[in-house]
Amino acid sequence: MTTIDLPGFGAYELREPVEWPVPGKPPASRVVYAAAHVVADPLGDNTPGSPAAVDWDATLRFRRHLWSHGLRVADAMDTAQRNMGLDWAATKELIRLSAAEARSYGDPATLVSCGAGTDHASQASDLNTIIAAYAEQIEAVQSAGAGVIVMASRQLARTATGPGDYHQVYGKLFGLTDRPVILHWLGEMFDPQLAGYWGSRDVAAATESFLELVHAHAAMVDGVKVSLLDEEHEVRLRADLPEGVKLYTGDDFNYPSLIRSGSHALLGIFDAIAPAAAAALHALDAGDLDRYDEIFAPTVPLSRKIFEAPTYHYKTGIVFLAWLNGHQDAFAMVNGAQSARSLRHLSEVFRLADQAGLLADQELAVRRMKALLAVNGR
Repeated sequence: MTTIDLPGFGAYELREPVEWPVPGKPPASRVVYAAAHVVADPLGDNTPGSPAAVDWDATLRFRRHLWSHGLRVADAMDTAQRNMGLDWAATKELIRLSAAEARSYGDPATLVSCGAGTDHASQASDLNTIIAAYAEQIEAVQSAGAGVIVMASRQLARTATGPGDYHQVYGKLFGLTDRPVILHWLGEMFDPQLAGYWGSRDVAAATESFLELVHAHAAMVDGVKVSLLDEEHEVRLRADLPEGVKLYTGDDFNYPSLIRSGSHALLGIFDAIAPAAAAALHALDAGDLDRYDEIFAPTVPLSRKIFEAPTYHYKTGIVFLAWLNGHQDAFAMVNGAQSARSLRHLSEVFRLADQAGLLADQELAVRRMKALLAVNGR
């Protein structure tokens, strides 16, 4: 067996490798999106504050990997480093290229949905300007042929004086969309600037406001993506949604039980665990719940490690695993975000990924991990 000396763990012996089947079709019982990362150009200037330099070939190749496992792609979302280095110029290009690439596989509006927000209007401070900023991004997504995910807005969180302002803004946005959209409720653990979204820091009051909005516009809401890391809250919210409106779990801590009990999924962790996730979801389709639980169980410690506080730095672990698995040539990120996690953190991500059977080529993964350790004086 292969061994590697990992900081904090000593000589670690890798498990027997796992070969995951490629299903070639989507799961039938749930609608599932993987929120995908972008691959930085390692020779580009991706120092903090610089315009994003993206390796487009590798970025699109990774989306093909996700589609091959039957997963839809949620693009231009937090996992792609929105509000953390992916500027609007690069985001527009990502939306255009991702939707164009999806046409080779089917309907881009089904295979890829993209985030529309207000991040290019960072100084917006009145509702009309915020609506106009949303409108520009919604138009970019729709003109590319992708589905729309209405992202939470830092500018709206800063400007709104109560629930009525959220209802006014989102009510206008529904009139701009040509098909039902996904609404995104992102908790402050993912972005502290979104605290108090929907008009209150009290989750129960915010939920009441959110549900009022969804019920008022149910015909234009495909589903809601909720990332609050609160399983009980999500189950209650799911039960209170209008008929036909999906709950897409964004809970990267409790996704196996939430999907099992009826949630659909839009998850950043599915970027990293796509082969296992696809196998588990097909086991669910077949009614083999023991196999479903067996596959997902070891992925949860991995996900909880990647998404540990400060949660918004989870993208580093996602990209690290993509590098270990040969999906990109360098452990590099836009905005220099590869430095956001410690070597010990990454060593544990390596170990947990191996235990979940998610190192596709152990020899490559060990070689790259040893190179990283050597660069850091180990």
